[in-house]
Amino acid sequence: MKYQAQRALALLREGTGRADAQFREGQEDAIRHVVKGLGRLLVVQKTGWGKSFVYFIATKLLRESGTGPALLISPLLALMRNQIAAAERMGVKAVRIASDNREDQRGVGEQLRRDEVDILLITPEQLKNQRFGEEVLAGIADRIALFVVDEAHCISDWGHDFRPDYRRIGRTIKNLPPNLRLLATTATANNRVMEDLGEVLGPNLEVQLGNLARPSLLLQTIRLPRQVERLAWLAEQVPKLGGHGIIYTLTVRDAHQVAAWLQSRGIEVGAYTGRTRNNRCLEQALLDNRVKALVATTALGMGFDKPDLGFVIHYQSPASVVHYYQQVGRAGRALDAAYGVLLSGEEETDIADYFIRSAFPTPHEVQQVISALERTPDGLSIADLLGKVNISKGRIEKTMALLSLESPAPIIKEGSQWQLTAVELSADFRERAERLTRLRRDEQRQMQEYVALKSGHMEFLIRALDGDPGTACLPDLPLLPTQAAPNLVQDAVVFLRRTSLGIEPRRQWPGGGMPQYQVRGNIPAARRAEPGKALCTWSDTGWEEVVRRCKYQDHRFADKLVSACVSLMAGWRPNPAPQWVTCIPSRRRPNLVPDFAARLARQLDLPFHRVLHRAKDRPEQKTMANSTQQARNVDGSLVVSGEPLPRSPVLLVDDMADSRWTLTVAAWLLRSHGSGKVWPLALALTNRG
Repeated sequence: MKYQAQRALALLREGTGRADAQFREGQEDAIRHVVKGLGRLLVVQKTGWGKSFVYFIATKLLRESGTGPALLISPLLALMRNQIAAAERMGVKAVRIASDNREDQRGVGEQLRRDEVDILLITPEQLKNQRFGEEVLAGIADRIALFVVDEAHCISDWGHDFRPDYRRIGRTIKNLPPNLRLLATTATANNRVMEDLGEVLGPNLEVQLGNLARPSLLLQTIRLPRQVERLAWLAEQVPKLGGHGIIYTLTVRDAHQVAAWLQSRGIEVGAYTGRTRNNRCLEQALLDNRVKALVATTALGMGFDKPDLGFVIHYQSPASVVHYYQQVGRAGRALDAAYGVLLSGEEETDIADYFIRSAFPTPHEVQQVISALERTPDGLSIADLLGKVNISKGRIEKTMALLSLESPAPIIKEGSQWQLTAVELSADFRERAERLTRLRRDEQRQMQEYVALKSGHMEFLIRALDGDPGTACLPDLPLLPTQAAPNLVQDAVVFLRRTSLGIEPRRQWPGGGMPQYQVRGNIPAARRAEPGKALCTWSDTGWEEVVRRCKYQDHRFADKLVSACVSLMAGWRPNPAPQWVTCIPSRRRPNLVPDFAARLARQLDLPFHRVLHRAKDRPEQKTMANSTQQARNVDGSLVVSGEPLPRSPVLLVDDMADSRWTLTVAAWLLRSHGSGKVWPLALALTNRG
């Protein structure tokens, strides 16, 4: 097919909105390769290079030549929204089908049959959707002119961001014509990943590898072990940095905490996570420069495009060099100079270890699931499995997803029920999991090597991605200070110690109910706990160090923790106010919490009544892996006995809130025996988001 260079340039200028726009090095070569059908192509180019222009311009040229539509596999809804907006600027009719608009599927299918769509965007999960296959894909399979895989590194289980459902792409490609135009794009693929992609996307996959250097970025690593030191550093340095930026955290909890701290210092920031409801408004606020920065998890990643970001700061070290290169590369795309600063802290190792351990199911977890399915030939839902195996819901779901993607698969899903097939699980499954776990450990060590660098940061990143480190150069920017001001560190300690955390009440008993208490379904409002408070989490650097030392070394909670809870109560002001105090009992440490609760009651000038007792010893809640198991672990273990209960509101005290089921059962018992509203108060939350 003939390639029209002038038309391609005109489309680029329409898409960018710039009359003087010119193709970047390699862009036009890639477009020409696709349009002329010169074979399957993998484009590896840094973030911001303009990979989307390649497939949208190629799609438009193909459509104007009379071909059928293009099909684009894209991993994120936010990325899809931006891609569709970019396509529309150059007159490309783009539609999408994803988890949030499946009801539009039939209408999209009709548009495709009428040849009114230039490019269809789907998430990889749609490839397992039978309805999508029948209503949409079957009707256009023989007319697809171009198959595009965006963020193609997600296919490779060697990659830093492996998406299990991306493995379905290889099977889909095998069922498409061998001469089909295929374009795969990514910003992050080393030689190992590219070899893997060649096996899946081939045969004869040609690779266009661009220059990975980012000459506008000054990279710097600063080791500040304690969170209070990093909070202080941010408070001092962020206002001094030019422009606007992103501050990345590893957890949802940290994103909100860092944002709240900076806001308390008068710095305009917002917290952006996968659980934040107003993310699109926050994105727009940063695009419009109405906030200094967004404090974000990796939910703000692929799909967000602000070329003039002046800085990207990491509050903790990411899991791999490739992760870091992708995230820090959002800064300085349209600037001569920008900062990429990595602040490294002591908690990041534990967080990385957790993600590595949870990436693949253990042999014991796989055996638990298979054994449960063997005992139930008719199949089990995820909710059923939660009651039969001591594995977290997320790990059960991951186990089922990975097992079902084996070829042939040892399990299948019929409706909501999972069932065993006649196929034995291949030994390759465990070998692959062990191999990739070793790889993640290697990546973790490589990231720590990066943290320890005094110079040569960009060269290190390029070398890790198998690029040419000789292309690296530095912008004209001074290095930032490496220490935090002591007075700001103290302010951060005070901030953390005066910040309380909410404890949301549970509103429903677990699936199957609580057999010993003979309850199931919804917990009536008149029997449930009220929203509670915790002094800290088990992993922050406010009160956590004091709570930990007091519990495990001193075996008595210090008076300053009592005073801190009195201050918390003064700021909380639950209404109606508690008129008495009780506590959660423990047989392992029978006096620890009652002693603390009694002293707190005296300081609040309230009576203390020890009315809850342990009927049975049970394992610690932290040994229970999912909510159903945690609930059953408490079922029947608490009783109310002794003196008649006061009919007034009560403050229910515990040291640790693990699953909230102990507080839920205790509140239900207290309310069932005639108490007033129950207000939970814990010294620490042990779960992090």
